[in-house]
Amino acid sequence: MRVAVLSDIHGNHISLEKCIEEIERRKIQKLIFLGDYVGELAYPQKTMEYLKKIMMKYECYFVRGNKEDYWIDREYDKSIEWKEGDSTTGALLYTYSNLNNDDIAFFKSLSHVKIISFEELPAIAAYHGSHDRKGKKLKLNTDNSHILFEDTEESIILCGHTHIRNKIVCADRVLLNPGSVGVPLKSRGISQFLILSGERGKWEYEFVDLPYDIESVIQELHEEDLYAKAPCWTRVTENLLRNGDISHGAVLSRAMRLLYNDTGKWSWPDIPEEYWERAIGELIDQKPLD
Repeated sequence: MRVAVLSDIHGNHISLEKCIEEIERRKIQKLIFLGDYVGELAYPQKTMEYLKKIMMKYECYFVRGNKEDYWIDREYDKSIEWKEGDSTTGALLYTYSNLNNDDIAFFKSLSHVKIISFEELPAIAAYHGSHDRKGKKLKLNTDNSHILFEDTEESIILCGHTHIRNKIVCADRVLLNPGSVGVPLKSRGISQFLILSGERGKWEYEFVDLPYDIESVIQELHEEDLYAKAPCWTRVTENLLRNGDISHGAVLSRAMRLLYNDTGKWSWPDIPEEYWERAIGELIDQKPLD
């Protein structure tokens, strides 16, 4: 029994297709997806169409990520202000505008938590961020990771969201983060997923790295004019694809801090472009060359 675990695709249909090629080569028929299917990258409809094909061919299990909640919230409340040309919300608007009613219905059908059982093997708990908050980041030896072990009965716990491959062991249980299919952190030019192999009542795991055509992904950003629709956000995306070192969250946090230092206040999503530019200048443009 083998199961592939994929997380945080973020609309990277090119890397997703590469992962599925490897899954096909290994003759794996069961797939678990941990959320954040689109967002950041170009042609989200291509990712959604490819996921539909995957669902027809494989036995699939899906959980909802924080990105899916963005699209669902926007569907219920059209007054949410996302603006083209805005680094904070432009990518959100672009992605949402390329989703259809079937996509939103699919996201609504997903739960944030899924307990999955295969034959006589130990049950698996699958989350996006954590069991109680989809956006919580679980990192090695942090308090919230130990709380998750306390609150979860299953011996195998799967979560994504951080875009960083991780393994946390607690007694006879293990928490596994497969990394990111689409925009991994701390991984240059590589797509990541996880394979679980079950035999004789226990699971073994293997982290998988796959190089793919990053330049084609970046070319699509240009084709869809995302450098104009979400200027600084897309520059961070490109840097992530090439170098895997600075997250959107890190740049956004720095931009908000710079705004607060100058004005004494900040309010998401109202972050002026000049503060995005300054944050990128500090964190990306001025970083030492290898």
